[in-house]
Amino acid sequence: MIYDIRHITTYAYKSPVSYALCALRLRPTSRAGQKVLSVEVELDPPAAQRTPRMCFFGNHFEIVRLDDEHRALKVSAKARIAVARPEPPAVTPPWEEVRQQAFGVHDLGPQSPAHFIYASRSVTLDEPVAAYARESFAPDCEILDGARDLMRRIWDDFDYDAKATLVSTPLGEAFAKKKGVCQDFAHIMIAGLRGMGLPARYVSGYLRTVPPPGKERLEGSDATHAWVSVWCGPFDGWVGLDPTNNIFVGDDHIILAEGRDYSDVAPMGGVILSSGGQDVSVAVDVIPVPAEDAAPTFK
Repeated sequence: MIYDIRHITTYAYKSPVSYALCALRLRPTSRAGQKVLSVEVELDPPAAQRTPRMCFFGNHFEIVRLDDEHRALKVSAKARIAVARPEPPAVTPPWEEVRQQAFGVHDLGPQSPAHFIYASRSVTLDEPVAAYARESFAPDCEILDGARDLMRRIWDDFDYDAKATLVSTPLGEAFAKKKGVCQDFAHIMIAGLRGMGLPARYVSGYLRTVPPPGKERLEGSDATHAWVSVWCGPFDGWVGLDPTNNIFVGDDHIILAEGRDYSDVAPMGGVILSSGGQDVSVAVDVIPVPAEDAAPTFK
């Protein structure tokens, strides 16, 4: 599949902003299963300085500085991406074997499972969450079978409720409420897996949504999304699972960034000099492109 992605974030400030320094993580990268054909990120008003960077985990990010006073900021990211993901492996090793392999690795490169075993800023290793995860892993259970069962149970046991949590809500609170959004479900699943010594990483991106039969797709109605990637050993590598929807990650998932948790991959963050608050709106479109129209359209 080939998709055009449009991700527009608009900030409206209550009082003038005299200075802003922000980090943008809005440029997807080519990686296994997807190829970036074109990408551009525009700011209105334009930045005084833009400095591109690449983080340790291979995600593009950009430091932007705005020196001129402004009352609003619009950040528009556009990309054309080809996606062709392999089917998940039919057979994987027992989870105990994968755990032993993970703790025995010597490679400390960006894809190494060593970075995704321990607690991170937004993923604490809480015993109640680990105990919940252990129910899915009988002795000698294949790791992907256990992870798939854990994904299913999160989908069954937790309610999607956008008002139940904030981006800053601690993992333990979301787990106790049994409510939240895709970020919460991904963090909970990651914490459960890591609590058993199994490597799991956080993936941010987009999910193509299909309108109900007879209904038109509403412009800007798609959304950013988050899911989990679990390490299934050196042979099978990383496999994506989406606990919000109880499905394996496939061609409808487009990866923006990967990290230990949300704090590694937040699309935007930074500081502003201002005396008032702000309102934020986000609009996302994930548009399939017919093969005959698939030439890159962005610089």
